[in-house]
Amino acid sequence: MRVTGATKTVPTAVTDDEFRKFCDFIYRRTGMSFGDSKRYFIEPRLLERVAETESSGVQSYLSLLRFDATGRELEVIVNALTVNETYFYREEHQFACLTRSILPDLVKRKRPGEPVRIWSLPCSTGEEPYSLAIWLLEHWSEVDRWDIQILASDIDTRVLERAREGIFDARSVNRLPKAVLGRYFQPMLDDRWRILDTLRGSIDFSRVNVSDRGQMAAFRDIDVIFCRNMLIYFDDVSRREAAESMFHCLRPGGFICLGHSESMSRFSSLFDVRRFEDAIVYQRPFT
Repeated sequence: MRVTGATKTVPTAVTDDEFRKFCDFIYRRTGMSFGDSKRYFIEPRLLERVAETESSGVQSYLSLLRFDATGRELEVIVNALTVNETYFYREEHQFACLTRSILPDLVKRKRPGEPVRIWSLPCSTGEEPYSLAIWLLEHWSEVDRWDIQILASDIDTRVLERAREGIFDARSVNRLPKAVLGRYFQPMLDDRWRILDTLRGSIDFSRVNVSDRGQMAAFRDIDVIFCRNMLIYFDDVSRREAAESMFHCLRPGGFICLGHSESMSRFSSLFDVRRFEDAIVYQRPFT
């Protein structure tokens, strides 16, 4: 169906063929796999971009995406399709595993003062990388002996802007102990909180598309990757490709933490399974 205005015809629905072609295009560019069960979510966002770009229809919009050398429109539509639901200290048991088991295991092979590189991928609006920084300060007695480097990346440029800003609502900080909230945040109007500038400046934020091998190749010698609840948007082929890219980003002996519903063993044999007291994680072998 189309609504005809004075100067143009605006589509109000997406055909099955158009939907399939659009999903195929997004899959090839990002690895994100969307089926009919997500059509209710995708279709209005697609039609909004068709209208905003003044395309004559979905086919015209797809041509715009394919031939936009700047990549700007792909960035906009990917931003519209990503879901960024997170909060501080989410899946806290993995942070406990980090300081009780993973880091002690890692630093046995390092000299004091050497870098310890932790990568939050995807980082969404920043709750995870800031949680990592706060958790290390609160729970790891050796934090001052090491050069802690926390990297944070996402494909969505909007959430990266919010993460750099470091302002969070009450829901985001609800799980933080009051003492921790008071030490690392400044209260703002409307029941919002801003993280201290010293912490904001300690996180290195960047845009990364996990399906882009060139972008992933820029990251090397990572000790720990927190990649939680991203691979659920991928199919098995894209998951294997992402796992291979992350494998090469890690130092030998480095670790990956996935979301509680994800299992690396289902789609990749590259990693060893490590069962610690607080969590199951995945380790790049030393050889």
